[in-house]
Amino acid sequence: MAEPVSTSTGTYAAGHKPKSPWPALWALVIGFFMILVDTTIVSVANPAIKAALDPSTNNLDNVVWVTSAYLLAYAVPLLITGRLGDRFGPKNIYLIGLTIFTLASLGCGLSHSLGMLIAFRAVQGLGAALMTPQTMAVITRTFPAERRGAAMGLWGATAGVATLVGPLAGGLLVDAFGWEWIFFINLPVGVIGFVLAWILVPHLKTHEHRFDMIGVVLSALGLFLIVFGLQEGQHYDWAGWIWAMIGAGVVVMGVFIWQQAKTRSEPLVPLELFRDRNFSVANFGIAAVGFTVTSMSLPMMFFYQLARGLTPTEAALLLIPMAVLSGVLAPFAGKLLDRVDPRLLLVPGLGLTTVALIWYGLLMNPDTPIWMFLLPSALMGIGQAGMWGPLATTATRNLAPRQAGAGAGIYNTTRTIGSVLGSAAIAALMQGRLEANLPGAASHGGDFGTGKLPEFVVAGFSTAMAQSMILPVSVLFLGVIGILFMQRPEHLRTR
Repeated sequence: MAEPVSTSTGTYAAGHKPKSPWPALWALVIGFFMILVDTTIVSVANPAIKAALDPSTNNLDNVVWVTSAYLLAYAVPLLITGRLGDRFGPKNIYLIGLTIFTLASLGCGLSHSLGMLIAFRAVQGLGAALMTPQTMAVITRTFPAERRGAAMGLWGATAGVATLVGPLAGGLLVDAFGWEWIFFINLPVGVIGFVLAWILVPHLKTHEHRFDMIGVVLSALGLFLIVFGLQEGQHYDWAGWIWAMIGAGVVVMGVFIWQQAKTRSEPLVPLELFRDRNFSVANFGIAAVGFTVTSMSLPMMFFYQLARGLTPTEAALLLIPMAVLSGVLAPFAGKLLDRVDPRLLLVPGLGLTTVALIWYGLLMNPDTPIWMFLLPSALMGIGQAGMWGPLATTATRNLAPRQAGAGAGIYNTTRTIGSVLGSAAIAALMQGRLEANLPGAASHGGDFGTGKLPEFVVAGFSTAMAQSMILPVSVLFLGVIGILFMQRPEHLRTR
């Protein structure tokens, strides 16, 4: 049997000649982009979905599960799906995930009840969980360390552009064709992405792994308890059983970490990866970024739409400078990262994003001209160009090919948990600030309905949303401090 072929751009199965890794990356970016868009596109369509599938109740909690089910099914399996890519090949697992995601999108669009839609959204989340770690793993295994920054720059640019396309496409599709089309649009994209990945992504060498089934069960159970508790805490008014669920999840994850440390054969999460300081710090950084990006959008969009009366599409248009500048600058930041200490990009990147958030908070009042919100959006785009790609590159720079999937799974799990924490924390803070600035608001409508608010509550509502921005500012500032503890990459130390 022919031996695998090792080259400067990765280790390929026998019989496959190494080629430029860029076409494969572009093919994978299509699926990755679709996943990112689908995490935001549904939020714009929620009112239309409720009107179509759940019109008989005044409670918004049911339709929130359209997003919650997706996020739960996405977050919980990530540690496992990363390792599946190592064992069975990232290309194979990616194609399986893309197929599941695309077919589930068809099911979502054809759903005739809210329960059916929620079920298919959960299947969509599972498909996304299979796909996401493979994109990073392929970059890690096909690009040498000294050229990986440029590839992760494209990965980061994809994330930046998706932040705009999700809400904007959602608004346009819902207004023009109906909520079903936010899911039907995935069908041609999924087919094209499948064909391109089938042709362009190489069959990389697989690595024999003994699956740690105890670790699989413990990690899935612990993550489910924590994620479910955090997502539903606000809905159940942080009842005692919610805290018990979160506490149990923390205990189970503690047992999981202890079990991983004691496992001598092959743990699900190789804890030795965290001996690499840059891997550990990058995971801390992406958790802060995930928390911030999720938590900043909720008060911002509520302010735009309820306090200023903008439509979802108009609100999304205010994000254009951020998405354009991030998308244009991220590849350049990635190429620069291959030659400089990552802190020289990450500290300014996270720092500028923090300043932009402070700027947003200061502008969030009823009298600010709408065009002025384009300015912090532009500053945030510049900052995010030095954030997404450089963090991912730094996390994966020193990963061995055998651990590429495990490392990508850990990194994406950390990001997703940060997002869940941000979503839960900002919901609680917004409610508290609303009660402080508009006493009795919860007993006079609670959700404030839809459309522009009455003038007599606009000022108090705006103040509450502006004060809520202090949370993402504080967390991202902690991320900046953490980044300072990174080390200069080894390939630069030898120069």
